[in-house]
Amino acid sequence: MKLIRFGNVGEEKPGIVTEDGRQLDVSAFGIDWNEEFLGDESGFQKLAEWLEAHQQDCPEVPAGTRLGSPIVRPSKIICVGLNYSLHAKESGMEVPAQPVLFMKATSSLSGPFDDIVIPKNSQATDWEVELAIIIGKKASYVSKEDAYDHIAGYAVHNDVSERDFQLRHGGQWVKGKSADTFAPLGPWLVTKEAVANPNNLHLWLKLNGTTVQDSSTSDLVFDVPTLVSYISQYMTLLPGDVISTGTPSGVGMGFNPPVYLKEGDVVELGVEGLGTSKQQVVAYKG
Repeated sequence: MKLIRFGNVGEEKPGIVTEDGRQLDVSAFGIDWNEEFLGDESGFQKLAEWLEAHQQDCPEVPAGTRLGSPIVRPSKIICVGLNYSLHAKESGMEVPAQPVLFMKATSSLSGPFDDIVIPKNSQATDWEVELAIIIGKKASYVSKEDAYDHIAGYAVHNDVSERDFQLRHGGQWVKGKSADTFAPLGPWLVTKEAVANPNNLHLWLKLNGTTVQDSSTSDLVFDVPTLVSYISQYMTLLPGDVISTGTPSGVGMGFNPPVYLKEGDVVELGVEGLGTSKQQVVAYKG
């Protein structure tokens, strides 16, 4: 199943994508794709049963309608740093012995086709294609063996980063990760049953039509169940929480000389089976 949210910013409604690619408005189901829905262990089953009875009555989403994040703003976005060995190398850092964790402000969440706004005083805004895990069942002290029971699904995430803020403003990565528009998520939330192996998915990113990132989640240093289990030892993961699993090599910081986003650039990215997103880059105007 593929879940979407559509409409103007702050006015999004829940929808689904059918097997034949149509986008349907399912707001009559009565609940958005939020913590309550995702945390209901029978939520997806209830939705499937409702669709059996009512799908023919659901209006199609008009062509050209904006897609928002496929989930309501979560309690937290947790990111994993240096989780591909070649990305660690291009960053000039060692492959970590344990997952490197940092937070991304939830106010950075945006739609998959919304503009990326280069922040005020930015010198080094960068791109990062990532597989995002969306938590379903509440997770605290979860074993690796039980980790998949706590996953609702997966999505494409561009972990947009400002490297100067991240590395030279006190060494606190959250500063370089949290600007508005720095977390385009989607286009869909794809439920876990529809993803045979999240640890073997092709992911890629193009800058102005040129492929700069091209890899597979099979190269993750710490795989999906390891991350869910590990993070749950340090914090409770709530339904809807996002774990962004890290980016492969090919980020702008790794070029010699570095290449950073500028106004007018277009970033397109995707993860196998999870769809593609596309963002145009604009300058901050305050």
